[in-house]
Amino acid sequence: MATLPNPLPSLATSGLELPPGALVDTTLEGPWHEPLLWYADGPATPGDWTRLRDAGRSLGLLPVLIDGGRRDHWPEAWDLDPAGTSYPGDHDADDVMREAWDAYAEDELNTETAWTGPAPAPLVDGPDSPEFLAAAMADMLSDDGSWLTGTRLALVPARRSADIPAAIGWSGPLNHENDVARLCAVLRSWEDRFGIRVVALGFDTLTVSVGRPPTTQEEALALAAEHFAFCPDNIHQTALDTLEKYAADALLGRESWSFWWD
Repeated sequence: MATLPNPLPSLATSGLELPPGALVDTTLEGPWHEPLLWYADGPATPGDWTRLRDAGRSLGLLPVLIDGGRRDHWPEAWDLDPAGTSYPGDHDADDVMREAWDAYAEDELNTETAWTGPAPAPLVDGPDSPEFLAAAMADMLSDDGSWLTGTRLALVPARRSADIPAAIGWSGPLNHENDVARLCAVLRSWEDRFGIRVVALGFDTLTVSVGRPPTTQEEALALAAEHFAFCPDNIHQTALDTLEKYAADALLGRESWSFWWD
């Protein structure tokens, strides 16, 4: 994957004030030639995201929360695969979603409807800027009462938030897509149209903030088809098992989206 120079090897001398933590170079095929991310040894607390986002930006580092899940499954055990990851800019989001729709929609949605293309951007902006909302969501997920417990803050060398999964060679969606950069092309498109920011990653889970969510059922329904193409399990393996249900309950006005791949 094409990247800017990686600042992680010189993190200790960068002047960045960090809590105790570790650099991760562990991959599916053995140690990588440079660190893929840094993450803290202890749980994040509200305010950490904003502080490290502002401090790390000049170094080319972006924050993301790491969720170890109930099994304490941290990045060293995530089967990271940077060698098998391409560059998000080499892929077209519409092509990626069309291919997935053509492969899965007829069997899993019982529809012969053809792919109709990406949904238009919502006509109404959200009340908060994407950066403000991402920080607010990170603070919420770092709170003791969050549905994610014990998340840790990480820093990743990435050009933009949508590229974070590809920058570390994340293999969470492996059973759906074996090159996460293709899904990052979709995240880039959502970043542009819906103001999303990647906020949290787990072994096979992804949570994003949504600065410009759909505000009408029509907008949400068009987007639901994209979510199915991006992560069929979100619809196929839940009670929201039609695009209409998913659009109404998971997308309309929602300022966060979560994905899980079986």
